[in-house]
Order: sequence, then structure tokens, then C-alpha cells
Amino acid sequence: MSMQAFVLRQYNGPLKLTDMPRPEPRKGEVLVRVAAAGLNPLDAKIRAGAAAHARHPLPLVLGIDMAGVVEAVGEGVSAFKPGDEVYDGMGGVGDMQGSLAQYVSADADLLALKPANLLMREAAALPLAFITAYSGIVDRAHVQAGQTVLVHGGTGGMGYVAAQLTKALGANVFAKRQRTRCRA
Repeated sequence: MSMQAFVLRQYNGPLKLTDMPRPEPRKGEVLVRVAAAGLNPLDAKIRAGAAAHARHPLPLVLGIDMAGVVEAVGEGVSAFKPGDEVYDGMGGVGDMQGSLAQYVSADADLLALKPANLLMREAAALPLAFITAYSGIVDRAHVQAGQTVLVHGGTGGMGYVAAQLTKALGANVFAKRQRTRCRA
């Protein structure tokens, strides 16, 4: 079976809609029909060949974040079944195919059931932003209830999540909007 995906054949080149084989879930993987994919600054760095920590051989399919519907499960997967709505930040780095495709075969340990109150596009916008915010707020800063935290760029994806996470931890949060200028 085949699918379509946006493929990058050279760094800084265009993404071209391409027919390619549909992945099959291996042991511990889940085949997901992608409903929404999120793009992040890391995707732009990978596209430019400037993300040594996330190197991916060419040709490649970009896209770290996604949300979709489980089509099939591989051997050993019991946490998900066909029809489940899921999301994750799983692809587009290392040797994993990205989410700018009709289907992805994702590691079941990296998937989560999509909360019912989120649209697919909302769920696809969360994974990398949340992981980044959590790493900074919880793992590194060890934010506690009652502390005061200033979030720079609080209106961006990661900043918005960082502000919400900080508030959920019981801390006082102030968010600063980051101003950007467009040059024509």
C-alpha cells in the first residue's frame, strides 16, 4: 500500500508531495492515520541541516508532532486499538519518519490517547511545546507553589504552555509578549 508525504530531498530545499510506501507497524509500534501535524522551530533546523542532535538522513519526511487515529497495532501493543484517537511528538528526528504524511508508524511508548476536549489540530500543537516547557519549568527550575515566574515569549506556543504549567503548579506567573518585526 502507498501513501503521500511531503519529502525533503536536499537541505533547504522544497518539500515535495510524494507517493511512498505506507509504513507497517513493527513490534511495539502503532500505525496512525495522521489527522493533524505540528511544525516547530526544530523542524526548520532539521530542514536546514543545522540540527546535529536531530540528524536525519535524506530524503526525509519532517514533522515531530501529530494527532490522528490508530489504524493498526504491532505485536506486543495492548494499550491502543484501531479507532483510538492519539497524539505524540515522535517523528522527524533520527531515523523516524515525520508526521507530514498520511500515515506514521509510531513507538507505542511515545503515544498518548488524545483528550476528548481537544481538536486534532490542538493536540498536534502540544507535544514538543509541552516537553520543552516541562523540561524548563519542572526538571530544571523545579518551580514550586507560591514562587513567581516570568515567562518570556508567553504568547508563543511553548511560552503559552509554560505559563499554563507554571500556574497549574501553584506558582504566580507573569508572561511577557515577545515582539517581532517583519521586514519586507
